[in-house]
Amino acid sequence: MDLLLLEKTLLALFLAVVVAITISKLRGKRFKLPPGPIPVPVFGNWLQVGDDLNHRNLTDLAKKFGDIFLLRMGQRNLVVVSSPELAKEVLHTQGVEFGSRTRNVVFDIFTGKGQDMVFTVYGEHWRKMRRIMTVPFFTNKVVQQYRFGWEAEAASVVEDVKKNPEASTTGIVIRRRLQLMMYNNMFRIMFDRRFESEDDPLFLKLKALNGERSRLAQSFDYNYGDFIPILRPFLRGYLKICKDIKERRLQLFKEYFVDERKKLSSTKATDHEGLKCAIDHILDAQQKGEINEDNVLYIVENINVAAIETTLWSIEWGIAELVNHPEIQKKLRHELDTMLGRGVQITEPETYKLPYLQAVVKETLRLRMAIPLLVPHMNLHDAKLGGFDIPAESKILVNAWWLANNPANWKDPEVFRPERFLEEESKVEANGNDFRYLPFGVGRRSCPGIILALPILGITLGRLVQNFELLPPPGQAKIDTAEKGGQFSLHILKHSNIIAKPRVF
Repeated sequence: MDLLLLEKTLLALFLAVVVAITISKLRGKRFKLPPGPIPVPVFGNWLQVGDDLNHRNLTDLAKKFGDIFLLRMGQRNLVVVSSPELAKEVLHTQGVEFGSRTRNVVFDIFTGKGQDMVFTVYGEHWRKMRRIMTVPFFTNKVVQQYRFGWEAEAASVVEDVKKNPEASTTGIVIRRRLQLMMYNNMFRIMFDRRFESEDDPLFLKLKALNGERSRLAQSFDYNYGDFIPILRPFLRGYLKICKDIKERRLQLFKEYFVDERKKLSSTKATDHEGLKCAIDHILDAQQKGEINEDNVLYIVENINVAAIETTLWSIEWGIAELVNHPEIQKKLRHELDTMLGRGVQITEPETYKLPYLQAVVKETLRLRMAIPLLVPHMNLHDAKLGGFDIPAESKILVNAWWLANNPANWKDPEVFRPERFLEEESKVEANGNDFRYLPFGVGRRSCPGIILALPILGITLGRLVQNFELLPPPGQAKIDTAEKGGQFSLHILKHSNIIAKPRVF
């Protein structure tokens, strides 16, 4: 069987070379394409640039080829945009033309070929899913309904850290406790449920499956089979693992959460106004025939990945920067003590009244952007961008990290300096009012989770700095902030021990 597979692959490779050369000649006459490295038949630029298309590697290519460049990755066109002006074109001015999402073999598995909201193509299904998800998840009413729960979860983190004797001596990996907090924050909204401890068997199972899903989807290891279909047979084992993880996750969502909520709802009468949590709204839409059961499960899948993990990464980055910059941590603590009073715990409404806290959050999202390339965009039809022709179904990456870290646009961008958002960049907000700074994107396909992420970040970082002096472990001047980049993620590579010395009020 292996010999037969090899023969078929070689034959397909030969035919693909012929087809690729023919198409290349035809397209060369038709299109004025963006600059980029010279591709070779079949493989395109894959042999030159490899699988690891992280934000820093793409930044290096932008310095060589310009603010817009094209990579031919096998059969796929990948267009990378690296200037605020072109980002505005993609996300705003031509937001409809570039408003779709690309497909790949792994995300097709995890999203049921676009049955979710985040990764579906632009059109009626996306509009319907966005509308159905907005009311129960992404409004000020939701923030006001659940902020007390977020504050309670942050208080619980503080108490648990204080009770842990290692926290103030050798240090702890505080991320583990914060991960439980983030799951509880979102599962309160979704299901009116929470997990009591890090040892909860259901939490451990859920965390493991979600973690494996993120690892498989964010890896660059499958790019070759996605870019070059004739190599896809070599991905069979990888895709089989993806399918198994997807099925186990969706079954867990259905059995332990969605069906449980259905049973609970059937035992008591509720009208539309009395719906208690997000899944009630989602199930109501299903009963009306607007969506099916698979759509319900893929909405849960989106929230488990997009809302929980990205916010957790940002919290962890914020803590790391505060540990490594004690003078900034001290300045933030002084603001909290002065504005609120020593020991008076910060609440959601107060996060917006604390300029330096807001600046710390903004600076964290600038330097350590959780989604540095945003979620990829796609044009369904031939389009123009920056004076170049963009063939239909090209994958468009906006290098938002470079927009926010380009020294041509920012003063000392490599330095963690919250003061910039109180001084020369005081008018810049995280909502996309300046195309140099797009931590949540902007336009039709922007991240609606901004309305939840910003207050949760403010509450969490505020409570930790109020209650603890955060330090590196013994013998270390700083903690390691090496990055781990993924398909479109940026999180800290090593989850370091951190000393949390309780303050006495």
